[in-house]
Amino acid sequence: MTDDYYRDTGGIRQPDPTLGKRVPVTPEPSPPRPARQPAPPPSEPPPPPRVRRQRVVLAEPTKSTNSLRARVELEEQTSWGEMLIKDLIKAQLRSGLLLAGIVLLLLGALPVAFYYSPTFATMRLVGIPLPWLLLGVAPFPLLFGAGLWYNRLAERHERDFVDMIEN
Repeated sequence: MTDDYYRDTGGIRQPDPTLGKRVPVTPEPSPPRPARQPAPPPSEPPPPPRVRRQRVVLAEPTKSTNSLRARVELEEQTSWGEMLIKDLIKAQLRSGLLLAGIVLLLLGALPVAFYYSPTFATMRLVGIPLPWLLLGVAPFPLLFGAGLWYNRLAERHERDFVDMIEN
């Protein structure tokens, strides 16, 4: 596109017609250009081309006022915001204590079972005493599973808290 092209179209740059389309690798031969004729004297400028406007939205619709109120309450640490945080902490503490109780119950029941059942305490599995396997090996997968379970519960409580604040 040369300056001559712009003068021929009234000085207004036109969009590239190949924009967004695949262009062949080998350029097609262009037809010979006709001899340039002098531009007619300017009488009345041509009307500008109509531009089709497109609305671009860069953000989500506005949040509800309850969401804004809850965020302000949390940021300003008001009594209502403190109550929301305390509820979240209580839910997570309750989950943690519940899982700790389950683990302690399972691990604490083993010595009691060995004490009240001497035959259970003398059993062997692949030549290794069963109490050694249950008290020395089994707690590790149990604790790992309890940790994963607590992590999922805590994340669910936090997700519920955020959903409550944002909605």
